[in-house]
Amino acid sequence: MQTSQIPPRYLRTDEAARFLGLSPRTLEKHRTYGTGPTYRKLGGRVVYALADLQQWADLGIVCSTSDPNCGTIRPAAA
Repeated sequence: MQTSQIPPRYLRTDEAARFLGLSPRTLEKHRTYGTGPTYRKLGGRVVYALADLQQWADLGIVCSTSDPNCGTIRPAAA
């Protein structure tokens, strides 16, 4: 197997935001307010594990439009 076929294990903020369909600024705000996905700091760089991004996105799974308590991800605001 070639290494170019192995997906990255960690994504920088721009890549993670693209993966989630968010702007990088929104993801930064989530990080600041503690409402976003788990992240790591490696050598001063912020990186996100793919599994953590998926787990956070799964919090927004919606069961029904009539169930307000099902699948809620709060906006990136204090």
